Amino acid sequence: MKRKSRSHEGAGPSQRQLRAAELVRHALVEIVAREDLRDPDLQGASITIGEVRASPDLKHMTAFVSALGPGDPQRIANGLTRSAGFLRGRLAKSVDLRFTPQLHFQPDVSYEEARHIDELLASPEVARDLKHEDEA
Repeated sequence: MKRKSRSHEGAGPSQRQLRAAELVRHALVEIVAREDLRDPDLQGASITIGEVRASPDLKHMTAFVSALGPGDPQRIANGLTRSAGFLRGRLAKSVDLRFTPQLHFQPDVSYEEARHIDELLASPEVARDLKHEDEA
């Protein structure tokens, strides 16, 4: 009888990856809210971390960040990338993982995409088409 492969190619993240990523996300949210980050791109910015994705070995994690309110998510991601060493040190003290992961930051554009979809659905042309489908 052939054994199942443990490879996760094509599959989504494992429970272990999801659990560790969520633990890191919660810790990063608290660190960013509590600490005074001195990077000029982060001064006065309210930062939200929408998602963290972990590599299969949990040694690298990518956080998707954006501004809460006006602000450029790319500038915030760049500022957090420059502060990654400091954040990693604080993270090591607050989470219990075998390895403290290397942190990578990407701008989270999912909120902008959702806003754009809402605008499209509210446009008169789409509203007209949706109204005709409801009547049919």
